[in-house]
Amino acid sequence: MNLFRTVSWVALTGAAGLGCVLLMGSGGAAAPAQPKPLSDYDGQVRELLAKMTLAEKIGQMTQPDISALKDPADIENLFLGSLLSGGNADPKEGNSLAAWTNMYDDYQRHTQKTRLKIPILYGVDALHGHNNVLGAVIFPHNIGLGCTRDAALVEKIARITAEEVRATGIQWAFAPCVTVPQDPRWGRTYEGFSDDPELVKELGAASVRGLQGKGLSDPLSVLACAKHYLADGGTSVGTSGGPWGLLNAGDTRVDEPTLRKVHMPGYVTTVAAGVGTVMPSYSGWNGLRMSAHKYLLTDVLKKEMGFQGFIISDYNAIDMLDKDYKKTVEMSVNAGMDMVMIAGKHREFVRDLTELVGEGKVPMARIDDAVTRILRVKFAMGLMDPKRSQLADRSLWKTFGSAEHRAVARQAVRESLVLLKNAGSTLPLSKSLKRIHVGGKNADDLGNQCGGWTIDWQGKSGEVTPGGTTILAAIKKAVSKETQVTYSKDGSGAAGADVGIVVVGELPYAEGNGDRRDLALAQEDQEAIRAMKQAGIPVVVVLVSGRPMILGEALTQANALVAAWLPGTEGQGVADVLFGDYKPTGKLSFGWPKSMDQLPHPQGQPYADPLFPRGYGLSY
Repeated sequence: MNLFRTVSWVALTGAAGLGCVLLMGSGGAAAPAQPKPLSDYDGQVRELLAKMTLAEKIGQMTQPDISALKDPADIENLFLGSLLSGGNADPKEGNSLAAWTNMYDDYQRHTQKTRLKIPILYGVDALHGHNNVLGAVIFPHNIGLGCTRDAALVEKIARITAEEVRATGIQWAFAPCVTVPQDPRWGRTYEGFSDDPELVKELGAASVRGLQGKGLSDPLSVLACAKHYLADGGTSVGTSGGPWGLLNAGDTRVDEPTLRKVHMPGYVTTVAAGVGTVMPSYSGWNGLRMSAHKYLLTDVLKKEMGFQGFIISDYNAIDMLDKDYKKTVEMSVNAGMDMVMIAGKHREFVRDLTELVGEGKVPMARIDDAVTRILRVKFAMGLMDPKRSQLADRSLWKTFGSAEHRAVARQAVRESLVLLKNAGSTLPLSKSLKRIHVGGKNADDLGNQCGGWTIDWQGKSGEVTPGGTTILAAIKKAVSKETQVTYSKDGSGAAGADVGIVVVGELPYAEGNGDRRDLALAQEDQEAIRAMKQAGIPVVVVLVSGRPMILGEALTQANALVAAWLPGTEGQGVADVLFGDYKPTGKLSFGWPKSMDQLPHPQGQPYADPLFPRGYGLSY
């Protein structure tokens, strides 16, 4: 028997039900009124649907990655409804603002050659700003934003991200990630706001409101995508299979009340906020992968939660269901998948789904439901308005990567920092010290402080994008003209300085590559801290990481320790806190383990004896 038929939604999730969900922000005010239902467009949708051939309908359900779109004429020949740029699928001319905008416009023009002239939806992973494009503002990753506990700021960041995405013409961001990571060994931990579902559901809804703005018809709105449904952050070690990593794309093995209590609240609130799309996870629940989970996709998400938008698969996710590709198509579409994200097999997908309909294995009603949901979103976004150009609005270039946008990112950085230790009131530092020695591999590396999903899918070290400020550069800018700032990557040469600041932590990574069996600080980080300490000066450790790390002796050696997470391009926000221009307000959104022996903690429960509990954070 399915639990949702016998146990109330309120008992399982604590939610009040979709018709009366009230979100209370930090100020205690009720959330904005619910947006216009997408089903309001069904009259227009039915009229268009009646004109469409099977080929045109299946084309709307097909989303190729441009890296595998060998012939752009496939857009008109196969009536494609969507395209995406996956992790490293960039314009051939490079990653400039102009290159991205020109590429989008070129692809969109192909839709005007089709009989019905239905525009494409173009999707990108804009996870912390328009992070694929050179010169975009890169905000802190979600783990840092969770520590701000500032829903209004998260909404403002999403609004700026939407504006920078729309500057390239693109209308769809695969965000927010409303995962609730339960094991920090997972390499996608930083994509989650918190391991607390209460915080995730508040900030996830704020992000949707920011991306989609006052309404999807607003030319500055970007279609949001709540992901990765469901329980991608609850997988068990050793269940992934293949080259997916330790935890990524694995299996979450919990009962249904735990699934709903821990992993589902973020979807309740993002659906209530009007999110237009939802992306199922690569992972599974008790042995069945989400891409084929009819109960969770159709019965729970669409029927029980009342989700009226469409479901988009993750990148080649349906391939994991069966060795027979045609069988995977049948399984996933019948389970409720509306659009399929494909790299390299879009023609096979069209062929196989066409055959499956002809064979009666995929009902025509399922095709019509999927296309109805896709067209609802397109009508709501104004894509079907013949009076509105679907090409990029290049007047938005003037604010792309602007000082105003960077100021908001700087605010996000300083609000996200968490002061974990401050022995003897080491912080804040005086700006008029005679000499400050800075060390560590992350002190003068913009790529390291931005992390994964920054220009490259996995991220990379070095000068990844123009316009940003490293932590070292920010320190130099913050101090007086009389203060000498010296630097050595390994921390050597600190003798005689008034204080040492050593910036350590992780190198960039994304899904799969980021999974770790051991979260201890790297040897070079430990040695840099020791070198500073041996100079006999106060040592401030700034940790740049996508998750809590096992600190070991670094915590005892540091006079002060700050968790800076992955702050993005605006390193000046770190200096704001170090020098007291802004008192630290960040509170941990994750519990912090003492040792690897504490991993994983029982799902939905805090560590029994954490190094720092969730909610911890000092100030001056």
